[in-house]
Amino acid sequence: MATRGEAFAGLSVAITTPFKNGAVDFDKLAEQIEFQVAAGTKCICPAGTTGESPTLSHEEHDDVIRRCVKFTRGRIKVMAGTGSNSTAEALRLTKHAEQNGADAALVVGPYYNRPTPEGMYQHFAALAKAVKIPICIYNIPGRTGQKIESETIIRLARDFPTIALVKEATGSIDMASAITAATDLTVLSGDDSLTLPIVSVGGRGVISVVGNIVPKDM
Repeated sequence: MATRGEAFAGLSVAITTPFKNGAVDFDKLAEQIEFQVAAGTKCICPAGTTGESPTLSHEEHDDVIRRCVKFTRGRIKVMAGTGSNSTAEALRLTKHAEQNGADAALVVGPYYNRPTPEGMYQHFAALAKAVKIPICIYNIPGRTGQKIESETIIRLARDFPTIALVKEATGSIDMASAITAATDLTVLSGDDSLTLPIVSVGGRGVISVVGNIVPKDM
């Protein structure tokens, strides 16, 4: 059965953001994108944690997303990292990504704040109401301090068609299984080492870090 975000099934790469002399090296970023295109990677995910989102300025974050869309020229999908623990900031970043041609938004759960399940629902609902591009819920409690419960994800999937994907990095195969059993969301592994187990319960691919180096093997 085709899943909601099936266009993103397969290999996505959480692409790094290269720096030179304290500034983003956009020439090297363009080289990295060409490497991924040549390897047949389905999608790149710029400005996530691997892409230095915690240390990019707001202007750099916006520019990385804009340049990635420009460099890809439609040859590979762009799922822009647009998460924040501030709903207003996540909304600004997600709207910017959509306006600049990103194919989807990768939105990490609010970190440090540790919202309630209802707070988590309202955070993602605000984004889903405001944009038309697919949203990938990034569930990584080891980094954020709070798990997005499967019931919350299932509720969001039921209420908002733009909630289309989950980057599953809880480390729980049961979590992935619960979501694939109850929804048509496209579940992608957020851990390279758990890709095959997650695919075995209905997952559709991986957002990979090691794919920066060996995308063809992934």
